[in-house]
Amino acid sequence: MDVRQKYEQLTRLLIKNDLSITTMESCTSGLIASLITDTEGASAIMKGACITYSNEAKVMDGVTKEIIDNFGVYSKETALAMSKACKNKYEADIGIGITGSFGNVDPNNPDSVPGEIYFSISFGDDEKAFHQSIPSQPSRHDYKLYAAELVADKLFDTLSEKGLC
Repeated sequence: MDVRQKYEQLTRLLIKNDLSITTMESCTSGLIASLITDTEGASAIMKGACITYSNEAKVMDGVTKEIIDNFGVYSKETALAMSKACKNKYEADIGIGITGSFGNVDPNNPDSVPGEIYFSISFGDDEKAFHQSIPSQPSRHDYKLYAAELVADKLFDTLSEKGLC
């Protein structure tokens, strides 16, 4: 099953279970939100999304500057703060946060390691953060699709753990 099919199945599952979702995305630039909303009826569960490509945007959307200063923008702590901030902002059941660096070093953040991403899922009181290395990809879009698929797989795992699959 390709990533688009996974998100269609995931979106239908969220609709079936009446679970709302939101994202705060940096490295994927809104691709996850786009994949969710590619399915007819997604407006029933997609509360909104934040594309926070810069550190300033993350802070403006609820991630504290202290989190970024203390742990770095590329960290599980920042990803977790992102998922919690968007979940709270949109009063959603599920918040997804993702940050990372793909094919090159980020000149604005010295902690950047190309191919390293951090993402998190906040679902009710359950919060999980993940770190993943992404193998070299042929394009930025391929990096984004790879990262989005990792998020989908972990979200399926989370829903399964709660007996919702």
